[in-house]
Amino acid sequence: MFEDKRILFVEDSPTMRRIIANSLKQLGVQEFEEAENGLDALEKLHQAPFDLLVTDWNMPEMNGKELVEEVRKLPQFKELPIMMITTRGMEEDVLTAIQVGVNAYIVKPFTPEILRKKIMELFNKS
Repeated sequence: MFEDKRILFVEDSPTMRRIIANSLKQLGVQEFEEAENGLDALEKLHQAPFDLLVTDWNMPEMNGKELVEEVRKLPQFKELPIMMITTRGMEEDVLTAIQVGVNAYIVKPFTPEILRKKIMELFNKS
């Protein structure tokens, strides 16, 4: 379904990275990279093209909100779909994420089906 998509996901928790990686594999995603924080993700974004950026909010060094703000400042990433997967489920958090440029928002815990649905929505828009 998403075999031709390259996804970068950013998550500081090794356990959560494993869950996301397994979920992406279930969806047929064959090319994805992991980053541990926003700084790591920015570096990887500059090294290779990606079709989707998936990021956590709460991370050391550069959090997800700061990452999205930095990514959206760069012209080459203006159209890059960004999904945030986080424990922060308050309405104000969702609104803040949308204001800084997040295209989709998932609250942890989540199921692979929720992830599939959100990714499909993002790619159907583009």
